[in-house]
Amino acid sequence: MGYRVENYRIAKEIIDKRRQDALAESERRRAELHARSAEAAEIDRALSRTGLSLFRAACEGGKDSPAFLRVMEENRSLRETRAALLASLALPADYTEVHYTCPACGDTGYVDIHMCTCLKRELTLAAFRSSGLGALLEQQTFENFSLDYYKENPKNLRLMQSTLAVAKEYAEKFTLSSGSLLFLGRTGLGKTHLSTAIARCVMERGFDVSYDSAGSVFSDFEFYRFKNGREDDTPETEKYLTAELLILDDLGTESVTQYTLSCLYRLINGRLCRGLPTIINTNLGEDALQQRYGDRITSRLLGEYRPLLFVGEDVIENIASPTPGMESIAH
Repeated sequence: MGYRVENYRIAKEIIDKRRQDALAESERRRAELHARSAEAAEIDRALSRTGLSLFRAACEGGKDSPAFLRVMEENRSLRETRAALLASLALPADYTEVHYTCPACGDTGYVDIHMCTCLKRELTLAAFRSSGLGALLEQQTFENFSLDYYKENPKNLRLMQSTLAVAKEYAEKFTLSSGSLLFLGRTGLGKTHLSTAIARCVMERGFDVSYDSAGSVFSDFEFYRFKNGREDDTPETEKYLTAELLILDDLGTESVTQYTLSCLYRLINGRLCRGLPTIINTNLGEDALQQRYGDRITSRLLGEYRPLLFVGEDVIENIASPTPGMESIAH
């Protein structure tokens, strides 16, 4: 697994700023203390001198030498005096210490050579913001995906229970060899909800996810093609080909031209050649896919992707309607 370079830069900047702010706040409190108490300022200067003496004594005679132990005792006495002085000023003993947001790593993002959980969390949040999902990531999860909408029809309920189970297992066990999924079903049956839930889980595990509608993806390809005057992929479109998981929503709602067909084929085939998983959501059935995209694209979708059917009543409009062309896929 890997993190998108831009997301890492953003996350590391946040962690670095926390460290800078913590150090600055410590210095501000120290200056405030020295302004209130000349004695505190003198103690801190003495402690600084003992710190240098400790280093020199350790280098010259080791930590068991009389000189080192003598300076250690002086240092301890100064710290006790300082703590008592702070208490007399109604200040905590650690008032001027650096208070890091994450004590485990000292706001560096790393514990020894291992990435700290605080940096991983910021990478996840950066991935959320750059994935194209926005607020959906907070609203649509596995936990709030309700099967109640499908209970009127036992057959539909069993199928949706299976679809939900497959989606959860896919997300929880996701690797770059997980394969691709094709979500099929009419509008309002939960395709976007479950693909968003998968995206959240996969990103939380540290994988790079790109999520967008088919129309937006093809518009990006077309815009940067004409902007740059060449067919080569740009950094703005390369993410669709290289993201560790691409989720292409609403396939079938975009305008179909020879260029969009070329883009779709290049996207599907390119990611298959790279061995990168993709999830595609569509409200089209097999016949409609064939008619709209032709053999070359449809054969890859139905041959290389695992189809998951979404059936039942529209969870938004509560309108019962099967999706034409699904029956052959279901069986």
